[in-house]
Amino acid sequence: MSDLGEMERIYAYARGQMRLGGNPNQWKNDGPPKESVIKDIENGNSYVIEEGGRICGVFSFIIGDDPTYAVIESGGWLNDEPYGTIHRIASDGTCRGVFSRCLDFCTQLIANIRIDTHADNRIMHHLLRKHGFERCGIIYIADGSERTAYQKVLR
Repeated sequence: MSDLGEMERIYAYARGQMRLGGNPNQWKNDGPPKESVIKDIENGNSYVIEEGGRICGVFSFIIGDDPTYAVIESGGWLNDEPYGTIHRIASDGTCRGVFSRCLDFCTQLIANIRIDTHADNRIMHHLLRKHGFERCGIIYIADGSERTAYQKVLR
């Protein structure tokens, strides 16, 4: 919980970068919700990435079924094996490779990773393809908005 202020700073920076990059709707209204971030911390699912003794990235990683992934349209998941889901990943722009570092950590815990992103988040779509994720279809998050779903299975 002591890192919450830094995490909020990083999310604010990421929201600004998304808007500048043509993605104004993914974390509108000051998302991700502070309640979700606190819940991640309380449940032991929140992680920070540090460089030079300071936090420069944040993400949530949850192993287990994600209710928003129960229904997928315009495609399908690569498998039905146990998986982990990356949520709420963000960087403050001061260090490189935040997504790679996150993925390295997550794949040490489980070999089956899922993630979703807004259709307008071109940077995340690029990173996912670059790191070998396959587009699986469309899912809908709790507020009913659409997200593009991806999965990576280490072989």
